[in-house]
Amino acid sequence: MKVTIVDYSSGNISSVINSFKEVAKDKVNIEVTADLNKIKSSDKVVLPGQGSFKSCIDALNKINGLTEALTEFAINNKKPLLGICVGLQMFADIGYEESETKGLGWISGIVSKIDNQNGKYKLPHIGWNQINIVKQSKIFENITNNSHMYFVHSYEFLPNDKNVISATTDYSSNIVCSVEKENIFGTQFHPEKSDKLGLKIIDNFMNI
Repeated sequence: MKVTIVDYSSGNISSVINSFKEVAKDKVNIEVTADLNKIKSSDKVVLPGQGSFKSCIDALNKINGLTEALTEFAINNKKPLLGICVGLQMFADIGYEESETKGLGWISGIVSKIDNQNGKYKLPHIGWNQINIVKQSKIFENITNNSHMYFVHSYEFLPNDKNVISATTDYSSNIVCSVEKENIFGTQFHPEKSDKLGLKIIDNFMNI
């Protein structure tokens, strides 16, 4: 099996790479690339994201044919894809970080700034927080409800269809922190920075 981590210059993704390699050991081939043919021939794809919504979308769009290849992989061919942090947010139709930016449009909705209630809540939302699992998800196999995961973000994904939400976290309001739609998975938290439970989520994704 081959799992591809998309390398499109979205910031430092070394922790993502290291965590996937740690879980994979010798059982799974982990490839880090933006090569379209290698992505298309993969069994599973991981879309990391560090930085702003706009900077990540711009970086994806700079690589000719990459967004089309990812859409073909996830939407047309229905192969498993995991988005992490901004990687999840980019599933949306539109993001409003920096400026209004068109997303991938895979899961209808928008990405907007977390309401910090006039400064009552610090932004970015950073550190460990509990997740509330609201529906069965393949990536939460053997993960206990109210487990702690690691977050770093100031913007949240607001999907139109609430049925795609698999977990939320309480920070200022109920923030969507995980989605599952058929073969598409996303976490707002960073599984690669969430200790053993995060590694279990990575393992669950690789076993789908």
